[in-house]
Amino acid sequence: MLMIAALAAYVALQIGISWWAARRTASDTDYLIAGRRLGVFAVGLSVFATWFGGETVLGSTATIAEEGLAGARAEPFGYALTLLFMALLIAGQFRKRGYMTLADFFRDRFGGRAEFLAALVAIPTSLLWAAAQLLAMASLLAVVTGFPVAVMLVAATALVIVYTLLGGLLGDVITDMLQGSILLIGLVVLLVVMVAALGGPSAALASIDPERLRLVGPGESWIERIDVWMIPVLGSLVAQEPIARFLGAKSAKTARNGGLLAAGIYLGVGLIPLAFGLMAPSLPIAHGDGDLFLPTLARELLPSALFVIFAGALFSAVLSTVDSALLAVSALATENLYRRARPQSGARERLIAARTITALAGLTALTIALSGESIYGLVEIASSFGSAGILVCVLAGLYLRLGGEIAALAALVTGLVTVLLADWVFAIPGGFMLSIAMAAAAYMTAALITRSR
Repeated sequence: MLMIAALAAYVALQIGISWWAARRTASDTDYLIAGRRLGVFAVGLSVFATWFGGETVLGSTATIAEEGLAGARAEPFGYALTLLFMALLIAGQFRKRGYMTLADFFRDRFGGRAEFLAALVAIPTSLLWAAAQLLAMASLLAVVTGFPVAVMLVAATALVIVYTLLGGLLGDVITDMLQGSILLIGLVVLLVVMVAALGGPSAALASIDPERLRLVGPGESWIERIDVWMIPVLGSLVAQEPIARFLGAKSAKTARNGGLLAAGIYLGVGLIPLAFGLMAPSLPIAHGDGDLFLPTLARELLPSALFVIFAGALFSAVLSTVDSALLAVSALATENLYRRARPQSGARERLIAARTITALAGLTALTIALSGESIYGLVEIASSFGSAGILVCVLAGLYLRLGGEIAALAALVTGLVTVLLADWVFAIPGGFMLSIAMAAAAYMTAALITRSR
C-alpha cells in the first residue's frame, strides 16, 4: 500500500505540473514546441530524459543479464553516439530554419508530396516507440502492484494520455527536468546497494564473467555486427522526439549545445543499467524474467522506502519518453497532415486537433504493446522501420545541392520497401544497412536523372 500511495502521489504531482503548463498553452506552437523558449539546460536534460527510456533502464538491463554486452550494444554507446551526431549535424540546422516538425524540412527542401510521405513514414516509428515505453511502464507497475501486465498496460495508457493531453511539450520539458533528477538518484541508490551486496567494488567487478564482456554474438557475421551498431546510431539519428526539443530552443546555438549536453549525460548515466545487467546475475536472489529483471532486483535488494524512490525513478524514465513519442505523432499528424487538409485552420483549431490526435495515438500504441513483443524488440523495430529513407533525405538535403522531390520520394519508398522485404520476408542479414544503401542509391539515381532532364 505504501508503494501504491507513493506512486499515486507522484502521478498527481506530474499531472499538476501538466495542468499548470496547460494554462500557458494557447496554440499548436505552444503545445508542440513549447513556444521556442527552452535554454541549454532544459534542452539537454529533456532530450536525455526522452532518450533514456524503458528500453535503456528495463529492456537493455534484462538483455545484458541474459546475453552479456553482445545482447544490447546500443545501450548506452550506440544511442549516445546518436545524440552526439544529432547535435552536430541536425539540431542547429533545423532550429535556425524555424521548423515545427521533421516533415517541415521535407516540404521546405523537397516539396509537399515529400512532406506528406515523410510524415506517413515517421508516424509508425513513434507509435512503436510509444508502445515500447508503455510496455516498460506496465511491467514496472505490475511488479509494484501485483496486477497482471495487461491490466497495467490499460491503466498506464490512460494515465499517459491524460498527462500528455494537458501540458504538451512545455509540461513535458518541466517534468523531464524533475524526472531526470529522480532517475539519477534512484539508479545511484540501487547501484550502491548492489555493489555492497556483492562485497564491495572489487568483488563486484570480479563477479563479472569475462565471457559476458564480449561485444560479438556467437556465430555473428561481420554484416550483422555492423547492422547491430548502425540501427541505433543511424536509425534514430533523425527522429521527431528529440527534434521537437531542438526546435523549441531559443536559438540554433542553444539547440546544438543542448544536444551535446544530452549526449554526455546519456553516456554517463547509461553505464549504470549496464552494470546491473553484468553484475546482478551473480547475486543469490530471485531474478525476474525478461523485462521484469530490474524491478525485481530492486524489490529484492532495497528496503521499502528506497524501493519507493527507485520505482519513482523508473516511472520517471518511462513517462518522460512515452509522452514525447505521443507528442511526436501529434506534431506530424497535425502540422503535416491535418494542416494540409485544412489550410484555413487557425492556431486554436490545430491545438484541439493536436490533443485529439494525441489521445488516438495513445490508444494505437496500446494495441501495439498488447501484441506480445518485448520492450527491446519493439525499440529495434522502431529504430529501423522506414528510417533509412528519412535519414538519406535529411543528410542529402542539408549538405548536398543535388536532388529534388522525385529523389526524396524515391529514397523514402525504396528505404521502406527494402527494410520490410529484408527483415520480414527474406530475413536477410544486415537488412537495415541494405535499406540505407538502397535508399541512397535511389536518391542519387533519381537526382542525376532529373538533373540531366
